Amino acid sequence: MSTAELFILAVGLSMDAFAVAVCKGLSMPKMNWRHAILIGLYFGFFQAFMPLVGYFLGIGFQGIIESFDHWVAFVLLVLIGLNMVKESRSQESECATPTVHFKEMIILAIATSIDALAVGVTFAFLKADILPAVSFIGTITFLLSCLGVKAGNVFGSRYKSAAELAGGFILILIGLKILLEHLGILLL
Repeated sequence: MSTAELFILAVGLSMDAFAVAVCKGLSMPKMNWRHAILIGLYFGFFQAFMPLVGYFLGIGFQGIIESFDHWVAFVLLVLIGLNMVKESRSQESECATPTVHFKEMIILAIATSIDALAVGVTFAFLKADILPAVSFIGTITFLLSCLGVKAGNVFGSRYKSAAELAGGFILILIGLKILLEHLGILLL
């Protein structure tokens, strides 16, 4: 996986966290950079940790499903992407308080990084260099989450749905690219 592909994947994965960060920023009467950084750390850590867990789970199954692993990667990424597209159409708010209490942030961080667990499984099938990959994903998520808090505080919630929709399409396209490359149809 190239650096550009990893960057696009990291941005796609971070869109759920970005959307929740926008909500957090929206609920803050005044921008609080300390809270923004804390929110970024929660989301960045879990967005890096979950693919690492998924990677080690995938390594355990790699020998068994190596002949069709590209299909597994494709299906997982498309399902995650479709779920994000569906969530982008939902009118429900994922967060409404400006607080950064431990229990609430852990729940939000896990909820927004479940899809990263499945991506970690695909990393195992793709034989990705996992430590740089998860570090990159965590860093991108941290930065976008901090920016999401600021954007939410300045612009409001109008970009939340667009972020989730874009993230969903990015994951679907990456899944399709993986499948087409393994079938020999796309050679980039």
